[in-house]
Amino acid sequence: MIELSTISSALFDFALYYPLFMAYLWMAGALIYYVHWEKNDRGTIPDFKYPLPPVSILVPCHNEGDNAQETIEFLLGQNYPDFEIIAINDASTDNTGTILDNLAIKHDKLRVIHFQENRGKAAALNMAAMASPNDFLICIDGDALLDQHAVGWIMQHFINGPRVGAVTGNPRIRTRSSLLGKIQVGEFSAIIGMIKRAQRIYGRIFTVSGVVAGFRKSALHRVGYWSTDMVTDDIDISWKLQLDHWDIRFEPKALCWILMPETYRGLLRQRVRWAQGGAEVLFRYFSRMGLWRSRRMWMVYLEFLLSVVWSFSIFATFILWISGQFFQIPPELQVKTLLPSWGGVLLGITCLLQFAVSLSIESAYEKNIWKYYFWMIWFPIIYWVINVIAVVTGLPRAVFKKKGTQAIWASPDRGIREQ
Repeated sequence: MIELSTISSALFDFALYYPLFMAYLWMAGALIYYVHWEKNDRGTIPDFKYPLPPVSILVPCHNEGDNAQETIEFLLGQNYPDFEIIAINDASTDNTGTILDNLAIKHDKLRVIHFQENRGKAAALNMAAMASPNDFLICIDGDALLDQHAVGWIMQHFINGPRVGAVTGNPRIRTRSSLLGKIQVGEFSAIIGMIKRAQRIYGRIFTVSGVVAGFRKSALHRVGYWSTDMVTDDIDISWKLQLDHWDIRFEPKALCWILMPETYRGLLRQRVRWAQGGAEVLFRYFSRMGLWRSRRMWMVYLEFLLSVVWSFSIFATFILWISGQFFQIPPELQVKTLLPSWGGVLLGITCLLQFAVSLSIESAYEKNIWKYYFWMIWFPIIYWVINVIAVVTGLPRAVFKKKGTQAIWASPDRGIREQ
């Protein structure tokens, strides 16, 4: 019989060493990716030396009255010879529909589709894909600003890779007025960008960025397009494509400037949705993981599964500490303090090293990004707590979600926009 002390020791060791192991794995993978693909390919403008197929840019919108015009007008400046824009007004209750209709009158490249009922982002993308005459789709959110060269960078992967089913871009944070905003600047480069690079090295990408991604429509057609019953359609479509043996690539030069939450409530709400969506994918595709033909997905599946276990181990540690303040619990389970020991210091140093490696790579795509470096010391304290709460909350939601429930829009926190 396993002793209680052994269980508690394994719990505490896993809580400490898992993030350490993953940080060095991600750093190693990102550096290999950089040397192999980025080091000698850091041009600022796509080099079009071949015929370019037409592209449809899909923009699903729900209550985007404050952002739709800016987003569409920014898209019209794309440095790409043949593209159209399809905006989908998904039953907005503000003036989004009117703004889009007025823009369509002025610009021939823009078409607008109106939904009378809130059907959700996945349904909006499916409708726009059906309405598009083109085999290549670029999907962005209705509050995002796509860099003028982004379509060109994404399309190079499709043209040069016949098995490429999707290309995920590189989101950059616009809302950086508060501490949460500044930390997210580092998070999207030092965490999200680094993970995507590393995953390209050791397996498959867990998910495209829902705010900016390109798709081959013929690949989408094979897998049934976006699932309307998944909370995070971007994670689900990534798994559907890769389990059908389509490749997903990361293009760091396909920049897209996005709005993110800058309140704790808004950020937690977003992260709970992400955690629930990840858990839904774990459950939906669990039976496929036993197949040898799915072996390239094993690493990302295990990675996310262990991250869930880690979140619950941190939660359990916190519960044991709280319990020890009020009750007499076995000595093996006592957590005397939550303040960092030598392990916490090592973890902090590792985090700063991870951010330094990633910002060194990302500095080619965003100037002055180093000024956010020391804000990242707050990342483990703020974001790990939020993510643990999100996973502990999101997993039960995924477990008890009614099968077939359609995922519809809920307007998120847009952050504090600098003038």
